[in-house]
Amino acid sequence: MSTKKPFDILVYIGRFQPFHNGHKHVVDKALAVCNTLIVLMGSAQKPRSIKDPWTIDERIVMIRRSLSEADSQRVTFGSLFDTLYNDEHWVRSVQDEVRRVIQQRGDDQNVVKIGLIGHEKDPSSYYLQMFPQWKRLDVSNLAGLSATQIRDALLDTENETGNMMLVESGVPTLVFEFLKSFRKTPVYAQLVKEFEFIRGYKKSWEKAPYPPTFVTTDAIVVHSGHVLLIRRRAEPGKGLWAWPGGFVDQKETILDACIRELREETRLKIPAPVLRGSIKAQRIFDHPERSMRGRTITHAFLFEFPMGELPDIKASDDADKARWIPLSQFFEMRDQLFEDHFDIGAYFLGSI
Repeated sequence: MSTKKPFDILVYIGRFQPFHNGHKHVVDKALAVCNTLIVLMGSAQKPRSIKDPWTIDERIVMIRRSLSEADSQRVTFGSLFDTLYNDEHWVRSVQDEVRRVIQQRGDDQNVVKIGLIGHEKDPSSYYLQMFPQWKRLDVSNLAGLSATQIRDALLDTENETGNMMLVESGVPTLVFEFLKSFRKTPVYAQLVKEFEFIRGYKKSWEKAPYPPTFVTTDAIVVHSGHVLLIRRRAEPGKGLWAWPGGFVDQKETILDACIRELREETRLKIPAPVLRGSIKAQRIFDHPERSMRGRTITHAFLFEFPMGELPDIKASDDADKARWIPLSQFFEMRDQLFEDHFDIGAYFLGSI
């Protein structure tokens, strides 16, 4: 085991959407004081969205291109699934990734010097407090850089020249070349449409006396080893799969709204009284960042039918398709599900 530096291993956790000069500043600081840097990237296997435009592999390319060959050899990568409603599972995933690297290095995990490096930018950085067993190394933010600002500038086509100048000033040179190439892809064009939709959606609420909180409901229907999903026809999340559901009207209960949306979106051939009698569980899902549209709290209901022929379904105008999905297939669809709908399903169906 090398003892030339204060840390054998430093852990750097982030989404790196995209990798910018602030991230590079942290990486440089880390490599100066550790032998091995583990970069753990969140939002693994998330579908592309204006919040998470790039895959794990694309983010690794950005980071590798920003490092010298010698530094790149001292950096190893790992991926983390978002588990919005299970912090303990997320912490365990981080610990598993670090243990994997320790084993690869052949170190004694009882004496290896491990640290956690990062910057507490806002309340979302609370995860830095979740690893008291590792020494913290805090790094100041570089010139107030924000990945959100860079993403917004890249997707905003109204002032293309000025926005691209902002992007260029905020990321390493070869990352900027990567982003310029990305702008020529069909994926980028769809992300621009979603960005414009979300901007217009938020603009429509600008004159409200206070930030709005939206109330929605979702139906998790389990029937004979299958779940009922719809594919979204339009932005946000066009083409992604989701639970049937929607916004609660002013003059209906949340359960009434759930059953109404379920029947409207899937034409499910099960009478409303039977649906009411088949509710096995319910829960509120209220992570502040669960929806790009704004603060959205959803009430989800689990409807369970253990056996029998799958009822007929047919998608409504709001959905591109409705389909019965085998449970085994659902758990392979993390990268195809809208917002936090995978987490919602994992909660009710018993697996993360």
